[in-house]
Amino acid sequence: MKTTIQEQENHILVTLVGELDTTAAMEMEETLAPLSGHNGRDVIIDCTHLDYIASSGLRVLLSILKQGKAHGSKVVLKNVNDDIREVFRLTGFIDIFNFE
Repeated sequence: MKTTIQEQENHILVTLVGELDTTAAMEMEETLAPLSGHNGRDVIIDCTHLDYIASSGLRVLLSILKQGKAHGSKVVLKNVNDDIREVFRLTGFIDIFNFE
């Protein structure tokens, strides 16, 4: 799993590549810790190359969403494939996140 963060003018772009399993979720949580405040900027999470997500990965994304809402930021999941979108649907997270 590879997680890349790019700070752009009006938002933060997080790119996820690979499988977001339990081990990767712990690493991703550490990598994304600096985003905790979001500095009022929206966070776009690009899932174009995300192949799998475990419940621990959903927990990390939910944490980012909660932190963002607390600071007035919007969190958007972009380019989510059908298999991963189905995981969000089955867990009820489909109604919690914004998708593009």
